[in-house]
Amino acid sequence: MSKEIPIFFAADDGYAPLLAVALNSAVKNADKNRNYRAVILQDGITEENRRKLKSLASDNFKIDIMSMKQNFDMLDDRMCNRLRCDYFTLTIYFRLFIPAMFTEYDKAIYIDSDVVIADDIAKLYDIDIGDNFLGACNDLSIADVPPLVAYTENAVGVKKHEYINSGVLLMNLKKLREAGFEEHFLHLLNTYHFDSIAPDQDYINAICNGKIHYLDKSFDAMPNNARPVCENPVIIHYNLFEKPWCYDGIQYDKEFWHYAEDCGFIDEIKEHKENYTDEQRKADKECLELLINNGIKIPENEITFKKLYESGVKIRL
Repeated sequence: MSKEIPIFFAADDGYAPLLAVALNSAVKNADKNRNYRAVILQDGITEENRRKLKSLASDNFKIDIMSMKQNFDMLDDRMCNRLRCDYFTLTIYFRLFIPAMFTEYDKAIYIDSDVVIADDIAKLYDIDIGDNFLGACNDLSIADVPPLVAYTENAVGVKKHEYINSGVLLMNLKKLREAGFEEHFLHLLNTYHFDSIAPDQDYINAICNGKIHYLDKSFDAMPNNARPVCENPVIIHYNLFEKPWCYDGIQYDKEFWHYAEDCGFIDEIKEHKENYTDEQRKADKECLELLINNGIKIPENEITFKKLYESGVKIRL
């Protein structure tokens, strides 16, 4: 099969070392008989770090680095200045614009940069999701936190077992374009300005619920001490604060360090961990507490995805 497999990432310079780990793992586990293209939408990655990232490419695995701003400007022109929110806000939602920006593809993968791809990424791409908009995994990082479960059900309006994590997405770009996904998203964003704890993820869940193909958990395996490790993960996603470059004893840390060793940034990654301070650990705990507290408060807002949906406003496509 010679069809190119497009894989999208988004990163800034601070995340370049971690993106290098993800790319290194993807290239090393790619099928030599397939063709792959990683597209990195970057904001402020230095020329030297871009060079180091591109050096991870192989004969059948291309790595292209493009400017986020350039692509947003292009999209802004195409959509007649409908992007009224400020640019910084829109970068949070980058993955939502992939269908509109890359019309040459009918299907693509989006992955966060804090991952290890422990098997051939083509295994994800080859899954048939039919006419669904997305293939994704149930977000198990919140499933054991009752206030966050209550938030997804009472604010986003999506049941616990249907709420997905947006860090790994198999995207049906053709169907998303046909449905006018980005226009609908921008209408909701500019009209209602929903409070949310996971902005892009909550919009994706609210809009696409009912049009999602649920993937096996091995495609978005997350460290979680409340659950056993996944035996044969395809993608390991170091979500929220479970990051081996910050903390010891994280599930799947051996896989991370294995691919970090020769990614070109091992010294920077080790230095980051060695210099991770008690103040930063305290800030992580406070951030998690804030996330949970916001999850408790937001369902009481006058405007939520669920309340508008129940009142007859079009939320889901």
